[in-house]
Amino acid sequence: MAEGGTMAGQVKKRKAFSLIEVLVVISIIALLMAILVPVLAVARSQAYGVICQSNLRQLFLANSGYTLENDGHYVAAAPDIMSEKGGKWRWHGVRESADEPFDPVRGPLAGYLTDGKVKECPEGIDFARGGSWDDNFEQGCGGYGYNHIYLGSRNWEDRQFTTIEQMESAGWETTRTTEVSKPAETLMFADTAMCIEKPTLIEYSFAEPPFYVYKGQPMTSFYLSPSIHFRHRDWAKVEWADGHSDSWRMAGFGDTNVYDIDSAEVKLGWFAPIDNTPFDLK
Repeated sequence: MAEGGTMAGQVKKRKAFSLIEVLVVISIIALLMAILVPVLAVARSQAYGVICQSNLRQLFLANSGYTLENDGHYVAAAPDIMSEKGGKWRWHGVRESADEPFDPVRGPLAGYLTDGKVKECPEGIDFARGGSWDDNFEQGCGGYGYNHIYLGSRNWEDRQFTTIEQMESAGWETTRTTEVSKPAETLMFADTAMCIEKPTLIEYSFAEPPFYVYKGQPMTSFYLSPSIHFRHRDWAKVEWADGHSDSWRMAGFGDTNVYDIDSAEVKLGWFAPIDNTPFDLK
């Protein structure tokens, strides 16, 4: 062996990481994950929100197309809702029995929608699937609700209904576009849901105002069960009758719904003001 040389086959020692260095690297990775995961979650939610607004926009365009071919009348929301088990006809579909989901391709807006049906909200809400009418009575609306009282019927009119037939007639005789004084301030569609047993949510076809309307006036002595769902990181998407959409946070509301559920706990409520003005025609 030459002086100063290296023995053949001798392996040079490599510098190893110390335990402290490994722990430092792990800590840095954990810190980066802690920073990035919420950011990615927000970005994903924002993307879902954009898709949701697009879905609502398609519903607005479908309803607008419907008005053009029906003498300016909006699509009926649920004209036979006073029938047994809420009827079989909705703005988004038709069903053969109360225990079945509504079939969207048979609905009144099918001809105005891509694939003939309402697209589901992409937020990934685990709505109940299947089951009987008692457990899941509004399957098929995709997580979106319609302004039933003020646009999808004429139940807002100053008249008294004495029979089921009169109420159903008011359901078919929907509002005309020319009757909406301020379309930019009249809700058409929104994110909706209903809770009949915690923690399960079901699809719900209507965006309910705070107060029922009787003989043309809101009955402010009690609240309806709120159905607007603030599912997008505590925001709800709303489509207005002029075609613009936006997002709203829930206003304070501490009441229980008709099923004795604390609505706010499951992100159901109303945005301000908590009255019928965001829904009515004035």
